[in-house]
Amino acid sequence: MEEDKRPALGPDPSLLLVDDDEMFVTRLARAMERRGFETRTALSISDAMKMIEQSPPAYAVIDLRLEDGNGLDVVESLREAREDARIIVLTGYGAIATAVAAVKIGATDYLSKPADANDITSALLADGELLPPPPENPMSADRVRWEHIQRVYEQCERNVSETARRLHMHRRTLQRILAKRGPR
Repeated sequence: MEEDKRPALGPDPSLLLVDDDEMFVTRLARAMERRGFETRTALSISDAMKMIEQSPPAYAVIDLRLEDGNGLDVVESLREAREDARIIVLTGYGAIATAVAAVKIGATDYLSKPADANDITSALLADGELLPPPPENPMSADRVRWEHIQRVYEQCERNVSETARRLHMHRRTLQRILAKRGPR
């Protein structure tokens, strides 16, 4: 007889997923339901706030940057509504300052995208002082650097000179990096 591989959830398996990427949040909701969570999804801060008012979840995964504002507002609202909630802040723009702000405001943990359902489940269910196990396939340092450069490049409206200035790089060096494919 096969053992049940579902994680041990508390008495309340409610999970709120907040992300403005509809395809991502839908896939993640299905994966988390297979792990025993009762998921609800919100694509905006306003939707998330309404769901928290109606019934604050025991668990939440909240994207940091949403189209209608900052996910930290949702973290703060959920922490006020339910002190024991386990909250993970998930973002594609990892920075130490943001991680510190998220934890100070009440997040349990902070994960950078791409995080899969296993990483998120481990973080949601991690014991207080124990860190969750490292991810199976973390992004390489080269990939993280490349992603950061791409993000700044897009924010500078694809202006190479402005991007180089903001990243404190030589323009030609940046052009060579942008001409290559991203590392794996």
